[in-house]
Amino acid sequence: MAVEALPLDSALVVKYQYELTPAGAPVVRQKGLNGVKHDATEEDLYDVAEALFSLVDYPVLQVLIRKNFELNKE
Repeated sequence: MAVEALPLDSALVVKYQYELTPAGAPVVRQKGLNGVKHDATEEDLYDVAEALFSLVDYPVLQVLIRKNFELNKE
């Protein structure tokens, strides 16, 4: 029996360095943008993350895409 994957929702998550501790270790935080179109390209999402974080002074450490699917038997 085949399984069908139905796209549900997606999110763009950006991890960034917020500050340094007194010992010099980085403090990492993340921001998420929910409701991202499921068919948006990875390049477009990366460009959006870069554009948004160019407005603040926090260096971007990692850009993630989280996609959720519902699995159904056909």
